[in-house]
Amino acid sequence: MKRLFDLVLTIPGFLLILPLLVILAFFVRAFLGSPIFFSQLRPGLNGKPFLMLKFRTMTDERDVTGNLLPDNERLTSFGRFLRSTSLDEFPTFFNVLKGDMSLVGPRPLLMEYLPLYTEEQNRRHEVKPGMTGWAQVNGRNAISWDEKFRFDVWYVDNQSIWLDIRILAITFINVFLRKGINHNAKETMPFFTGNTINSKQL
Repeated sequence: MKRLFDLVLTIPGFLLILPLLVILAFFVRAFLGSPIFFSQLRPGLNGKPFLMLKFRTMTDERDVTGNLLPDNERLTSFGRFLRSTSLDEFPTFFNVLKGDMSLVGPRPLLMEYLPLYTEEQNRRHEVKPGMTGWAQVNGRNAISWDEKFRFDVWYVDNQSIWLDIRILAITFINVFLRKGINHNAKETMPFFTGNTINSKQL
């Protein structure tokens, strides 16, 4: 039922935004260069890895030793615009069409986080990851990791089509208002370690 729900919404939606995807790809190439897409392995259902796609929002600028510069130095004004409007997420529709993701579910994080989760936190992988989710409509990057994981597990225990419809509706409102994009004025969510905080793109 959930897969059918995803396809019924995603197929016509994807066809509708296809011209915009082409235009955005052109501007990403013009302002940020190649590659156009940011692709990265993320854990899906039961932690199985898949390749998630987003539009690129950062440059590849490096320091004199060859290390990438901090996120806020590589994130351009155009990249900030893509993030604040969530337009960078549009290529993720490919992942939903393929079946790696759902429209609604816990956001797929980083593979290296898998051994760091508690048993309870790891339950977020009992469902497919989503483009948006309960944690996203309750604060997105403006909430702590503990809060985010609690919202994710709550969704796993309470998921339904009606809840998905509610989350999608709130998501549209939040995107329009650009709520919860950054975490405490940082450009990206802090790196999850449980003890130390570093900056890394999500």
